[in-house]
Amino acid sequence: MHGPNWLRAVLFLGVQLRALWPAAAVEVHTSKEVDAVNGTNLRLKCTFSSSNPISQHLSVTWNFQPEDQSSHEPVFYYLKEPYKLSAGRFKERVTWDGNIERNDVSIMIWNLQPTDNGTFTCQVKNPPDVGGTIGEVRLRVVQKVHFSEIHFLLVAIGSACVLMIIVVTAVIICRHHRKKAQEKRIEATDTELTEKENLKIREEKEASPLEN
Repeated sequence: MHGPNWLRAVLFLGVQLRALWPAAAVEVHTSKEVDAVNGTNLRLKCTFSSSNPISQHLSVTWNFQPEDQSSHEPVFYYLKEPYKLSAGRFKERVTWDGNIERNDVSIMIWNLQPTDNGTFTCQVKNPPDVGGTIGEVRLRVVQKVHFSEIHFLLVAIGSACVLMIIVVTAVIICRHHRKKAQEKRIEATDTELTEKENLKIREEKEASPLEN
């Protein structure tokens, strides 16, 4: 009688301790938002940390949700080796670019399209760590800048620079001419005063003999 009761007590205590013990989980780390140019290639970085050693049954799942919030679409799957998609918008456009030994489960997306705007999710399971966070990356694909737009921008910047140089040059020339004119006025005034003083001296000299 005492034996079974003791065994049940031990099992009950074990269940309680297991409930109190924090569950093992995988933490996934990604960039929150990424901008990329249409037609280019992009590496979606995703790393993870786990409380257990890397398992041979570690799996990586990448999914995609468009901006219209429609259903998730598969992007990439890894289990012991990369698995290519047989259909979908990312068929033959996604390759493995990670390193499991370095806790890196990144992928490369080739030839980005405007339809790739949306949210990518990265989930890692490392048994017995099968729960945890799911990394999210919001991708925004921007259009290429056309040559005409670049040309217009360069012309606008160049014109602004030339206009600024002309204005600065005009200000410097005006100041220079103003300074020269002021110097000439001062010089003319000094000459006039000198002539008046000389004339006065001559008049005084001419008047001196008459007084004697």
